[in-house]
Amino acid sequence: MATATADVDLELISGPPYRTILRLAAPTVVAMLSQSIVNEIDVFFFSKLPHPEDTNAQAALLPSLLIVWLFGGSLSAISVGTQALTARRYAERKYDAAGAVLANSAFFCLVAGILFAILGAATIHDLLGVILKVPEAHAIAYSYSKWRLLGIVSMAGTMALKAFFDGIGKTWVHLVSAVVMNVFNILFCWMFIFGNLGAPRMGAPGAGFAAFVATWIGLGIMLFYAARERSRFSFLRWSNLSKSLTWDILKLSIPAALATVVMMVGFGLFAQVAGKLDAAEAAASPTGTREAVNGAATTDIVAILKLTFTACIAFGTATATLVAQSLAAKRPQDADRFGWASVRLGLVLFGVVGLLEGVIFTPQIVHFISHSDAVRAAAMAPMRMMGIVTPIIAVAMILSEALFGAGNTKFVAAAQFCLVFFLLVPLAWLLGIQSGVGLAGMWAAAVCYSIGAAIVMTLKFRGGSWKKIVL
Repeated sequence: MATATADVDLELISGPPYRTILRLAAPTVVAMLSQSIVNEIDVFFFSKLPHPEDTNAQAALLPSLLIVWLFGGSLSAISVGTQALTARRYAERKYDAAGAVLANSAFFCLVAGILFAILGAATIHDLLGVILKVPEAHAIAYSYSKWRLLGIVSMAGTMALKAFFDGIGKTWVHLVSAVVMNVFNILFCWMFIFGNLGAPRMGAPGAGFAAFVATWIGLGIMLFYAARERSRFSFLRWSNLSKSLTWDILKLSIPAALATVVMMVGFGLFAQVAGKLDAAEAAASPTGTREAVNGAATTDIVAILKLTFTACIAFGTATATLVAQSLAAKRPQDADRFGWASVRLGLVLFGVVGLLEGVIFTPQIVHFISHSDAVRAAAMAPMRMMGIVTPIIAVAMILSEALFGAGNTKFVAAAQFCLVFFLLVPLAWLLGIQSGVGLAGMWAAAVCYSIGAAIVMTLKFRGGSWKKIVL
């Protein structure tokens, strides 16, 4: 073993598993939670708008984010290949090679980000129309999304830089960027949604403008820290740009990008069920009132759960780094050990979180995020269901990220495709609309999907075939 690992950096993977995971994951959890607050602040401020603008704005938010992530999130998936390759090259002490990974990833994000933003601008109006059937909500979503599309380059660039720093074990860098960015986002939301401090009152689209500006501030901070590493990693050289290296990154990232597209399309169809329920209720209303209650409730539920899921991904990201470095050191048993240790931590920590969200404080959480009695009533049962299965979701997300770190991205993408289009979407349609159960039935399908994902990822990780992947 000593010969096999003589030229490998073992510092990060040699510590106690639980302590090592928590040390890596803690900054990432806080950073990604701060990043998620960019959208959660939108939900909170939208609840302060006059009625029914508040409900329609909340209903517009989730479809908008799904469409934006269809473009920006799929591009940001380049972080998967970037982190996996950076972690392996760093553990192998090939610092120039690790820097070259970042150079190629960042350049690709710049070029592709511009193209994706143009494509999004040309298609987003019609894509939103597929999900949102209430005209008032569609108008808000379109105005909001146009601003968010301008942040695709900064979103993807930030994720590429985050992946690099995560790969070398400096997870705290993104924490600094995310916190500063979020402070500015809150300030700008308050200014431009409501017209404070002399800013124009833009209503809900003002949140899109605020997020667009804030993401570029966050990218600027990440670039500042990257510049401080240039002497060690030498990524600021044109000679680093390589078609073959870019393709190596993309071979790992494209399946992850496809998985993101699958998730966004699938959850867009999932949200469409809520839109159909709203359209049916509006048609049946004797007053003709157009209030997207089910859409708003779905947005609110996702807004709360996304904070939890973001923390799950943070644990998974830490695990991915440890798995990748362990495999680079030819220590697959350590990769296995870190994976299961992270799962055990996730079950305990997110079991407590789920208990708080789904049992103990559910009424208080729902009442905080919406001022509409109808939306609160609609959100209560789905919120309880999803809170209870939160630890199961944590297992699925942690092991998915661990498999990404090992380079087994094709399996995760294929599994998500099957789970989304053969389980989540048809079951949501069946239970939500065809059976007449409504919103609770739609979210019952999400519970089944979560359980299925946890089972599939657990069996794959336990099988161990990922240990033989060479990058």
